[in-house]
Amino acid sequence: MDLDRGRPVWPQVADELRRRIEAGTYAAGDRFPAVVELAAEFDVAASTVQKAVAALRAEGKLRTVLGQGSFVADLPAKGA
Repeated sequence: MDLDRGRPVWPQVADELRRRIEAGTYAAGDRFPAVVELAAEFDVAASTVQKAVAALRAEGKLRTVLGQGSFVADLPAKGA
């Protein structure tokens, strides 16, 4: 994914991760990749990925379990 470095990066990362969740790349109940792993993939700082993950958590797309990591939340069925 090519990031537009001329605008804030974390929303672009959040958009891509949201797209992956909605496409089923990361399925409901799956453990979400670690922040450091995603930071390396996107070639951004870990804090950038943390902001993106926080936004997805606020949207209800991810849930975090202390000491275990983040997991893809169950998404409502389309059309429901």
